[in-house]
Amino acid sequence: MVTLPEWGLELRAKVDTGAKSSSIDCSDIVELPDNRVRFTIRVSRSRGKTITLEAPIAIRKRVRSSTGEGRSRLFVETTLHLAGIEKKILVNLACRKKMLHRMLLGREALGGREFLIDCGVDHWATAPPNEKK
Repeated sequence: MVTLPEWGLELRAKVDTGAKSSSIDCSDIVELPDNRVRFTIRVSRSRGKTITLEAPIAIRKRVRSSTGEGRSRLFVETTLHLAGIEKKILVNLACRKKMLHRMLLGREALGGREFLIDCGVDHWATAPPNEKK
């Protein structure tokens, strides 16, 4: 589980070292005046719970999806809390409703000296769901 404390969210995320940027499952993405964006994050798919947030647009960049299709995406900055470490990251706003995990953590978020990824381990920051008490 990762925490995004500025947004009051805790959700399961997938680490993807093949992805450069991080992404979060959003809908209703609306650009606002003064270089801001309003977006809705699906907090719980099963209960249909959402939260609507506003943030400054950090950058607009072309991102290539796993299918190879490129499209322009908006990025916002937030704080990531994972395994006792807090750091500012950029997250692009995208529809991930067909994906298992609502958030994807790419190399840029995990880069630096904070994290070392062992690709042979599942659930490296938390216990697997069936092992939690």
